[in-house]
Amino acid sequence: MARTRIRKKRGTYFFDYTLLFLIIFLSCFGLVMIYSASYYTAQLNLGDGAYYVKKQATILLGGFVAMYVVSRFDYHWYVKLAPLAWALALILMILVNFTPFGIERNGKKRWLGYGSTTLFQPTEFVKIALIVVTAVLIVRLVRYLDRWQSIVIFCAVTLPLGGLVLMNNLSSGIIVCGIVVAMYFVASREKKRFLIAAIVVIALGVAAVLMADKLVDWNILEEYQGSRILVWQNPEEYPTSGGYQVLQGLYAIGSGGFFGKGLGNSVQKLGFVPEAQNDMIFSIICEELGLFGAICVILLFLFMLYRFMVIANNAPDLLGSMLVVGVMAQIALQVFMNIAVVTNFMPNTGVSLPFISYGGTSLLFLMVEMGMVLGVSRRIRFE
Repeated sequence: MARTRIRKKRGTYFFDYTLLFLIIFLSCFGLVMIYSASYYTAQLNLGDGAYYVKKQATILLGGFVAMYVVSRFDYHWYVKLAPLAWALALILMILVNFTPFGIERNGKKRWLGYGSTTLFQPTEFVKIALIVVTAVLIVRLVRYLDRWQSIVIFCAVTLPLGGLVLMNNLSSGIIVCGIVVAMYFVASREKKRFLIAAIVVIALGVAAVLMADKLVDWNILEEYQGSRILVWQNPEEYPTSGGYQVLQGLYAIGSGGFFGKGLGNSVQKLGFVPEAQNDMIFSIICEELGLFGAICVILLFLFMLYRFMVIANNAPDLLGSMLVVGVMAQIALQVFMNIAVVTNFMPNTGVSLPFISYGGTSLLFLMVEMGMVLGVSRRIRFE
């Protein structure tokens, strides 16, 4: 009997219900904030104040179903699916960039569709594909990761997709490349080269800020990219053009105080902050819930990253660990970049706040990634 009990105990699998609760809470909180931030403009422009929250809630329900299905899937099958995922991601990016199937909005072709029907943003699928492909490559090249040949292989896999994303979406291109670098950094034993690379990237960033005008003249930067840097440096000099959104967001943050004006009582969402339910939703959170609410949201994301670390450290194998690290890197980068843009800590790049900003494609694929993480956690055994 004792041996039987020991076997049963050792055969008990773990499931991270804490992470599941965080996902549900952040998603529901996102619905509340989308409704609050979009009600005025949706009622004014569409005749239905709940238009955006209804669409987001519908996609969220589908996302939960997708999350559950993916969490039940044996993640070891990703090894066989990785080449197909990479090829499909490449085809989708080619279609959106170079064919009539790419739909242009605000001067950028980021959506895939046909005619007036918009399907989704292929960039979100690229993120998942590169997480899976990079994890599989790390497992297969684990003994040779620190050789230059391995770096060449990772570059050959990442740069085609990253380059296609960068053509029309700088922020997503940074995130895509950042995911691969973060996963490679965690798996590698040689950390010095990453420090050198970080110093080079920072130096290039500083040079771009100081020489924005010249880089535009030399056709190294696009004109809109140079203007964003100028707006970031002095947004008050462009109050009615490029700096309008940033200034209105900062007004919202500053007027919220410590405890905010109360849920639903934002003034800046009444037509002042453009698309308040999208990338700038954090400014509405600050105005309505104050600094206290903003800190609570940041702490929830930090706790989510901690749960990712727990799952990655206890994953049954390297593949599972790397999959979780990839998702963790994406969430961390998106949260940091979104808050940095809203607070004018970095130039405007258009990054959504995970689980909270309005966006069907982003939310759906994000829930698929959560299913991947929960699927890894399901394979952890109690000792």
